[in-house]
Amino acid sequence: MSETPIKIKISALLARLVVGGVFVYAGAVKALAPAEEFAYAIETYKVVGPKLALLAANVMPWVEVYAGLLLAAGVFTAPLALFNLAMLAFFELLLGQAWLRGLPITSCGCFGAGGSTSISQEFLQNLCLMCLAWVAFKFGRHWSVDQACAPAPEAGDAA
Repeated sequence: MSETPIKIKISALLARLVVGGVFVYAGAVKALAPAEEFAYAIETYKVVGPKLALLAANVMPWVEVYAGLLLAAGVFTAPLALFNLAMLAFFELLLGQAWLRGLPITSCGCFGAGGSTSISQEFLQNLCLMCLAWVAFKFGRHWSVDQACAPAPEAGDAA
């Protein structure tokens, strides 16, 4: 079996750190702000009502923070990379339906109620993050907690 090239290991580590870091940052910004701000951004997508939007605004930031921290550290790397990829795909669906419906989204809510770019830019940004999450899923176990905690192969075991 051939050893994974160092460039792939470095790329996978960077992918894990970037995706994890973006989720930690996005979640922390929203967690530190009043939940009503993020709930309002959620409501502008016209998918859920105010009560569910407020529930999501209280829960989602913490899910993002923990999913980002664990991915960056490389804990349950493959499942968390897929989980982050699934969240990004869900965000893409929300952005896409708002874009197609021509909803007046002034802040996507991705990084709190502060500044926001256009829906098309957010859409492209999420696609890039989805690609990085895929790299983290495929190769992200290198230099991770998962790898450090894995049992050492027995002498004579086929690798």
